[in-house]
Amino acid sequence: MSATTALALIPGEAVAAWTRVASGVRPANGLTQAQLERVTAIADAILPRTDTPSASDVGVPDFVNVIVSENYRDTERAAFVAGLDQIDPENIAAIENATDRRAEPARTYWRLKGLVIHGYFTSERVMKDVLHYEVMPGKFDGDAPVPLKSARATRGGGHSHA
Repeated sequence: MSATTALALIPGEAVAAWTRVASGVRPANGLTQAQLERVTAIADAILPRTDTPSASDVGVPDFVNVIVSENYRDTERAAFVAGLDQIDPENIAAIENATDRRAEPARTYWRLKGLVIHGYFTSERVMKDVLHYEVMPGKFDGDAPVPLKSARATRGGGHSHA
């Protein structure tokens, strides 16, 4: 895995990428519409809609676009796009079973799969609705009763000092 893909897996980077996705502004040097459609098809093959949302339902293709466009160096982005163009979304089972993950298109597929899974599980909708992640677990109850200490316990625990 390249250093930039590893960087994309840092939680702060995922939050920053999702913040960019939420802004609605597409990256200036982002993927083309055809490439985004290919990413969508592959992402939904990896994480299809079942009783949970699909990858595209939660915006994973836009997440991938931000990571690839803003976190990859130019050479890495060019290699990713070239590899992406070689992936047939209808035949990813063959790539999954390939013995050499370093050869294209398997190399790009496995990088993309990592981004898809990471993007999916760090998306707000999946964290809240599927994983039921609570940022602040528990609840605040400002009117909760507080047990009072007994007078005996505060005077030394009831031991005699004879």
